[in-house]
Order: sequence, then structure tokens, then C-alpha cells
Amino acid sequence: MNAKLVCAVSTMITCWATNCTAENSLNKPNILVILLDDAGYNDFGFNGSKDLLTPNIDRLAADGTVFTDAHVSASVSGPSRAGILSGRYNQRCGYECNLGDTLGLGLNEETIADVFLRNGYNTSCFGKWHQGDAPEYHPNRRGFEHFYGFIAGSRSYFYRPNRDDKPGDVYNLQYNGKQLSFNGYMTDVLADAAVDYLDKQKGSGKPFMMYLAFNAVHTPMEATKEDMARFEGHSRQKLAAMTWAVDRGIGKVVDKLKKEGMYENTLIFFLSDNGGAHNNQSSNYPLKGFKGNKYEGGIRVPFFITMGGKYKGTFDGLSSSLDIFSTSIAAAGIDKESLKNPIDGVDLIPYISGEMSGNPHDILFWRKEKSSAVRMGDYKLISVEGLGQRLYNLNDNLGEDNDLRKINPELCKEMTDKYKEWEKGIITPMLWDEGVWHEVTRETHRQLMNNEKVTVFTPDDLKK
Repeated sequence: MNAKLVCAVSTMITCWATNCTAENSLNKPNILVILLDDAGYNDFGFNGSKDLLTPNIDRLAADGTVFTDAHVSASVSGPSRAGILSGRYNQRCGYECNLGDTLGLGLNEETIADVFLRNGYNTSCFGKWHQGDAPEYHPNRRGFEHFYGFIAGSRSYFYRPNRDDKPGDVYNLQYNGKQLSFNGYMTDVLADAAVDYLDKQKGSGKPFMMYLAFNAVHTPMEATKEDMARFEGHSRQKLAAMTWAVDRGIGKVVDKLKKEGMYENTLIFFLSDNGGAHNNQSSNYPLKGFKGNKYEGGIRVPFFITMGGKYKGTFDGLSSSLDIFSTSIAAAGIDKESLKNPIDGVDLIPYISGEMSGNPHDILFWRKEKSSAVRMGDYKLISVEGLGQRLYNLNDNLGEDNDLRKINPELCKEMTDKYKEWEKGIITPMLWDEGVWHEVTRETHRQLMNNEKVTVFTPDDLKK
């Protein structure tokens, strides 16, 4: 074969391969994770709310599958987000408490963005990071090509140059490390930035993986005058206004996906990073507890999956935020064997499509400091050092006020043994002792375990 023919054939093969790769890439689903902060289980219409208005979120939920028994891997923000981003129990990387200035998601952990970037996706993160303040933990160094948000765990919803927005602060709104000023309300700003990104994304020739992490409805309780006026006289006015704003923002993003013909091919996850907090007016009804403890109000969250109306209904099986990673890579055709670390989640699509039945998880575990929990089937065992254990049947007693230890000692032992075995696979926490907050958490658990009214929320409450 002469040189010219070899060259021509080679060129044809290269072009075919390039076009084929581009075509295959475009056929892969987009991935969108929508994460809210400290949102209550009962604070969305699709989950039973009667007083908070969430029309856009409800429509999105109605176009997908709502999970009634979904949990996050931790009851506070930083560790929970570490579980979502890594697909692994956050305890496997020593991330059990919200970490200080110098620590973050372990650098040996591969994020969902790392994986999708390596597999030909555009990757973006909008909003709250909370996975480490130091430069080595920056989203741009954890697989996200595009970061528009802030590093800290919370901030004002308005631009405040003399407070949250000082030069170099982790509270600053930034784009890929460059500080930005902004006008308007943070929830709207983040949603608009995501919409702008999608506008540019449509011509990229590549699918996208987007992590849209609103700081709403975390404190401080701030809303626009217009949104506050809409809910004048509401018993939870600030929360209602903030929830309305985040619903509006999600509506903008979904409308953009539909306008650009991307909605049907975008796998969307919606959830809160933990249960509703005690200080933001949220409601976890009918669950007991709240952010920061092992009761269902701390770890069971509103959760649904939508993909262009393909999967509609309700799913009652035991599921986890860890499943987001597994479900996403399965949808994209990414082999688990190609991952740096083994992941703990399950692909949920076979369950919501009807291919599989039952529980995605037979058992789930939680640990933070000296408190832990095990969920196995309908049963849940809570253990707190110095306070003992409580056993509940959640099918019969979702409110977790009927302790079954004495009549089920064998089950308590079995679940305790399984927990001890799981504990062998995790590492010593990077930050173990939260100081006085450990005492707050312990006293809160004591009151909940004894079915008392919770009166301890902060260190100051211990002195009363």
C-alpha cells in the first residue's frame, strides 16, 4: 500500500473514531445533582407540606420517582457532602465532623467529578463547597473544571463587602478562584449562573455533570423584600420566602434544560444534605429529631430521581445518598472497576424501572464521635456511649418512641455485631473531638432517647 493511501485510510479512521466518540459522548446522559442545605423532610409539596409552596420542585418530582426511605450518610453538612461526592461512607476517609480550616475531603478520595471528567464530561460545581478551605481541597483541584460558588459552610445571601466578602475569605463568591461581587440574592445568583453555564454547554459537544449545591435554606434566615411580602403573615415567613426562592431557581434551571432539548437526557437527583435544622423553622414531620442526631429527622431526607419522565412513581425501599454516585456512573456506562476506590452505593435505576425489587440496601451504618446507628430492614438501633442503646421498628413506629431492646435482645446483639464488623473498614477520624459541641450532641441524644422535649441545641443551653 502506497504512502498516500495509508495516510488517507489513517485519516478516515481517525475522523470516524473522532465522530464516533463525539456521537457516543452526546448519547450519554447528563448528570445533575441538586442539593439543598438543612431542608426539612416535610417542607416540600411532594413530601406532604401544606404551607410551603414548591410548585417547580413538585412538578419535577411528579416527573420522576420519589424515595420515601432515603438517607444521607451523616446528619451534618460536611460529612454528608463527602459521602455524596465520593460515593463512600464518609467515615472511610475519616470525615465524621465538620472540619476546621486545614482539613477536607481526603486527597486520596476520588470525587464523582474526577470520574466524569476522566470519562469525557464537562464538570461544574455551583454554590456551597464545604469540603476543605485549603487550596489543595479547592473544587478545581477535585475534578470540577468550573466552580462558581463559595468555599465556606455558610454565608449571607447578600453581598456584604465588610463582612462575608473580604478579600481572601472563604465566604467570598468566586469563579475558579477569582473573587466576585454580586447584586441580588445568592439563591437567584447561583441559579442564574447555572443557567448561563447550560447556555454555553449546549454547543460543547460533550455531556455534563453538574453539582448544584444551594446554601438555601441554611441560616442566616434572609430573603428578599419581594419574597417576604409574598408570605406576609405566614407562621414561617422567612423559611417560606427562602424556599420559594430556591424553588424559583430550580425552575429556571429545569426550564433551560427543556428549552435546549436536554431535559429528557438529563438524570436529575434532588435531596437535602441532612435533616431540617432546629434553627431555620424547618419541619421534619412525622420524623423524630433534626440535623445533628441519629434519629430519622437527622438522616432521612426528601429525595427523588427524574429523567425526562422515564421513571414515575414512589419507591419505598431503603436507599442512600451514596447511591447517587453509583447510579450516575452506571447510567453513563462507566465501569466500577475503573474507579480508584470501591464505592458503597447501589445503582437505583433497576429498582425504579421495575427490573429489581426489594431494598437496594440490606443494612446502613452511621457514626459520629461516640454515637452510632444501624438500620437493618425495618429495624434501627441507636447507640450512644454512656447512654446505652435504643431499638425501634420504623415500619410500626416511625416516630421512634417505642424502645424494643428488652423484647429483642438477640436482634440488638446481631445489629451491634454487624456494626462492629463495619467499623473495622473505616479509619480514625481526622477530627474526633468537637469539644463542647460533643456535650451538646450527647445531651440532645439523651433527651430524644428518653422521649423528652429537646431543650439543648447550643453550648449556652447546657448552662441553663
